[in-house]
Amino acid sequence: MKKLFVLAFVLTSSFSMAQNAAKAKSLLDEVYNKVQSYKNIHVEFKYALQNTEANINQETRGDVTLQGDKYLFNYLGSQQLFDGKKVYTIVPENEEVTIENKSEDVNTVTPSKMLTFYKSGHNYDWDVLQNIQGRKIQFVKLTPIDTHSEIKTILLGIDIGTKHIYRLIETGKNGTKTTITVNSFKTDQPLSKTLFTFDESKYKNEGYYIIRN
Repeated sequence: MKKLFVLAFVLTSSFSMAQNAAKAKSLLDEVYNKVQSYKNIHVEFKYALQNTEANINQETRGDVTLQGDKYLFNYLGSQQLFDGKKVYTIVPENEEVTIENKSEDVNTVTPSKMLTFYKSGHNYDWDVLQNIQGRKIQFVKLTPIDTHSEIKTILLGIDIGTKHIYRLIETGKNGTKTTITVNSFKTDQPLSKTLFTFDESKYKNEGYYIIRN
């Protein structure tokens, strides 16, 4: 009888886990389809980095404009532009521009993938529902399938009303916690035709050093 009880418990738990995983995947599919439906997206966010053991507690803000694979990313006083072929990193403080090819590392979360990276490479689980400033935020727990990943878990908070990502909490195996909170999420904005175009002559005329990798 005891063995039957244990077996029933295991089967029930496995079924419940499978249901939770299916619910989580279904919600993330809705988020992905919503993101893909927009012509462009502009996100303003707060970025926080914490590691208690290393006594690190940093907070900053940034923004990114996305259109397909192209992006314009402003963060920590520098700007990164991807025009579909090359990545341009502009650092005004050093008066430098670095030009390089797009990274082919599938595990690298680039600005162009920051709203869709969860589509593959993770196991999903249904997590807590929180009420944040009147908004219902459903968290989904992502665990990397790659056991060699430096990431332990990612909690992705989804606004149930809009199906937009509100918060991302990444916990590394080294104890570092990275939290990205979306402060503003705008879609289908009128964009300049040259927004994702790099004007090399402009920076040369301003005395910038151009580095090609």
